Amino acid sequence: MNVIEYTAYGNSDVIKSGQVDKPEPKENEILIKVDATTVNPMDMKLRTGVLQEQIPLTFPYIPGLDVAGTIEAVGDKVNRLKVGDVVFATTFGGTYADYVVIKEEQATKIPNNVSTDEAASLAVPLVTAYTFLVENGKVKAGEKVLIHGAAGGVGVVMVQLAKALGAYIIGTASGKGLELAKSYGADEVIDYKEQDFTTLVKDVDLVIDLAGGETQLKSFGVIKSGGLLLSAVMPPSEDLAKQHNITAKFISSGPGYHKLEFGTKLVEEGKIKPQIAQILDLKDAARAQDMVSVGGLNGKVVLKVGA
Repeated sequence: MNVIEYTAYGNSDVIKSGQVDKPEPKENEILIKVDATTVNPMDMKLRTGVLQEQIPLTFPYIPGLDVAGTIEAVGDKVNRLKVGDVVFATTFGGTYADYVVIKEEQATKIPNNVSTDEAASLAVPLVTAYTFLVENGKVKAGEKVLIHGAAGGVGVVMVQLAKALGAYIIGTASGKGLELAKSYGADEVIDYKEQDFTTLVKDVDLVIDLAGGETQLKSFGVIKSGGLLLSAVMPPSEDLAKQHNITAKFISSGPGYHKLEFGTKLVEEGKIKPQIAQILDLKDAARAQDMVSVGGLNGKVVLKVGA
């Protein structure tokens, strides 16, 4: 089967096309004929080697964290899903390919009102938003939530889920992203390029940090005592958390069909909509990763497989 793989650590020049044998599912696994995957920031972190101490890669390595496609084969102990089901899932590696094998527990059927492109674009954001807002943030109606990066691929879904949970949402973005974040439910938007959010925001219950760096450091000062900072980007300072009497955590989002099913219901109700920045062929993966690395995109870059 055709794959896109990393041949070494490095820039996008290490992304090459290759051929490997089609995988076969074990007893609790499903084989998916991939229709679409997307580019996620983690794809580039793995490729450049910044995480090689924590997550060493063996080359050639097939990247990809999400998938939407059709089940072509199932293992003997698979009972929730069946051949022919159109599903989506998050995983860790292997989706830049014609086929991928994953555990049944990672996948669920796509929402009945979206395409496979849209489902692929929603997989990582839905799992991330559930992990941050429901599982860890335990967001309740009326709470004030500040979302940094509110117009990105994950951010727009964070905004929509927070709105569905009844939160008051402040989102940081720039350019066209300001209007986009507002259209998806942000009650206030702040242009991070023109405005200092620390002068405009105070006493928030929860900060969702999708930016890191100085933005994260400044966020400690706008959270009320007893509040919470959750980062998807970098571990927050424990010292600053103690100084401000808040809890601050770095969170990674493991897969799980229950997280997707929570979001699927909201997608089908029209409360969460996909946001796609661009659709490219899988063979253009290097260009797609460079686009995402530059930043400023509103939504996800989808890679079509077999197009």
